[in-house]
Amino acid sequence: MKKIRAPKNRTLTVLDEERVTLKHGILYPDTNPLSPAQIINKTICGDLFTLLDLLPGEFVDLLIIDPPYNLVKNFNGLKFNKTDDEAYLKYLKSWFPKLINTLKQNGSVYICGDWKSTFCLYQIMKDSTIIRNRITWQREKGKGAKANWKNAAEDIWFGTKSRDYYFNVEAVKQKRKVIAPYRENGVPKDWEETENGGFRLTYPGNYWDDISIPYWSMPENTDHPTQKPEKLIAKLILASCPENGIVFDPFLGSGTTSVVAKKLGRKYIGIEINEEYCLWAEKRLILSDQDNTIQGYSGGVFWERNTLSLQLKEKKKSISPQTDT
Repeated sequence: MKKIRAPKNRTLTVLDEERVTLKHGILYPDTNPLSPAQIINKTICGDLFTLLDLLPGEFVDLLIIDPPYNLVKNFNGLKFNKTDDEAYLKYLKSWFPKLINTLKQNGSVYICGDWKSTFCLYQIMKDSTIIRNRITWQREKGKGAKANWKNAAEDIWFGTKSRDYYFNVEAVKQKRKVIAPYRENGVPKDWEETENGGFRLTYPGNYWDDISIPYWSMPENTDHPTQKPEKLIAKLILASCPENGIVFDPFLGSGTTSVVAKKLGRKYIGIEINEEYCLWAEKRLILSDQDNTIQGYSGGVFWERNTLSLQLKEKKKSISPQTDT
């Protein structure tokens, strides 16, 4: 049965009459080796395990990997079952080293997981990459736990193929509210004063508490059960992929990585086994031509949660005081 949505619900939907056109944009590969020209800026519908040996080598600048976590999940009819750590690590090892072969020598990789799988992620990263960091991001969604602490964070492991790698820290600075404003001779020191308070531009750390999970009123929202926020993926791409570089996501899901790469002027490749999710990705890519904004990212900086709207309101007020509501 089709879901009946509230009038203000902006969750992505694909109409029956759109499906044929959207399918034309999807690549359904055969058993022949794939060249970069065939797959760049493409959504590939297929099984990663079948396609691994068909992919070209050393052509990708950035790998963003969001595999099924070691949890019971239903991905639009395709079910992933929880196993023990040994079996999950064996699953990761069956494809991760081959994906690393697609990276350029100066390429980078990020792989996502939760606290239960993070030990296994460390193991495969240690074996195939130079581990650079572990990012923890606050995932404020889901029910509370009565007999345990609520699981409100996830990990992203960051590694590189060699000691020579691209990292642009200037592209991922954050605008934060000043809690204890310091002045020198009455003038703000290292921060900016506005009508809505003081703000400071800061270098990013490896704990991210400024991410909002997509929900029904956000245009990026889909019905995918584990969709990552565009803002989260934007940080990874801006930091670790040069302009016009190639971003590859082998577990594309609803298309977030490809969409963000396109919005930020990068090339993209995504593999997804579920055709319905491929259709969602294609529609999102088309919609990005009309709106290339990323929630929480504006003016070349990432804004602390719930602060960008204040600044936009201030800007609007300065242009036309009568429009303030």
